[in-house]
Order: sequence, then structure tokens, then C-alpha cells
Amino acid sequence: MTVRTIGNPDAKIILVQALEQRGLDRIEEQMTKIQLYTQADFGMIAVGVTDWNRELSPWEAPPVFGKEGFGGEARILLERILPLLEDASKTYYIGGYSLAGLFALWSCYQTDRFAGVAAASPSVWFPDLDVYMKNNRPRCGAVYLSLGDREEKTKNRVMATVGDRIREGYQLLKDQGIDTVLEWNEGNHFRDADLRVAKAFAWLINK
Repeated sequence: MTVRTIGNPDAKIILVQALEQRGLDRIEEQMTKIQLYTQADFGMIAVGVTDWNRELSPWEAPPVFGKEGFGGEARILLERILPLLEDASKTYYIGGYSLAGLFALWSCYQTDRFAGVAAASPSVWFPDLDVYMKNNRPRCGAVYLSLGDREEKTKNRVMATVGDRIREGYQLLKDQGIDTVLEWNEGNHFRDADLRVAKAFAWLINK
């Protein structure tokens, strides 16, 4: 696990995000995009992961595309991140994109360390996640969800459920009394990822 800290480390708001290693090189650009949507002071802890499918998945699951399955080691990653977030005077928000968005969402069911989650185009198609969400309650107060309006239009039968799953999850969170929003963006899963994450974090920061 590689960790980069940018922005103001003394800020009261700290954003936490898991990224592929190559994504760490663009983290300043993403911070700049977040600043387009908020005037608040904040810092960011960016965590680089080397095996996306293994480290970010909450439990083992078979492949849904290609031949690589999911290793179910999200708990290990979360246990490594939590010691970085021990300042009780700060407000921590966790977020991410795609499978990292799923990891962020799942993390808020495991700990109350995070005040909110910014799940941009999260992989809510992940097997049995819908069942897990129905049987559990997040331990944070706010959840931002988003999806591209073409993401569910795919030939992959598992990933095509993403639209229904995010609608169901959004309604479930509302029924549980969680402050939540679902924003639809134009395009497929690969469009404007950094911008979608920026809007997600800014929604939490501005609350």
C-alpha cells in the first residue's frame, strides 16, 4: 500500500481515496477539480493499491468479465487505512470510483470513522452486495451515489444490473434515514471519472 498526503494536512476535513498506483500521479489534478466545487479547506490521503480486484473487493466472487475473479481482501486494506485516521478533531470522508467506490461504500458499513461516503459510479453490481445492504446499515450519516446514464446499457449481464442496484440502494438508504443523493451523469462508465469523483466529494464537503 502506497500512501500520498496532499492538500492541507491541518485542515479539519480530510478526504480518503483508494486508487490504482498510476492514479496517484494524477491526484493533484483531481484535487484541483474538487476545488472547482467548494471553497472549503481540506486535505487528502490517497492510497495506492496494486491489485484492484483483490484489494478492493469485500468478499470473494467469480469473474464477471475476463478471467480474473475477486479476492475479497477489502478488510485487510481498510485495517491498514484506519490507523491513518486517528485524529478525532478531523472529519474524514471516504470516496472512490468504480470498484474503489464500492470499497468506500462497504467501508462505511464496517466503521464509524467516516462521516460520509462519496461513491462515484460504484460497482454496486458486485455479487450479493444488494443482499448485504438490505441486511445491514451504514455507520455514516451521508452517502453520495452517482452513475453514468449509459452504464447499465451493456451486454454483460451482471454489470447491466448496476442501474437497478443503485436505484434500489438509494431508496434503501433513504428509508434507513441516511442523508443520501443519487446523481446521474452523462455517458458510460469511462467518462469523466475524475470529475465525477470531484462532484461526489464536494457534495459531502459542502454539507
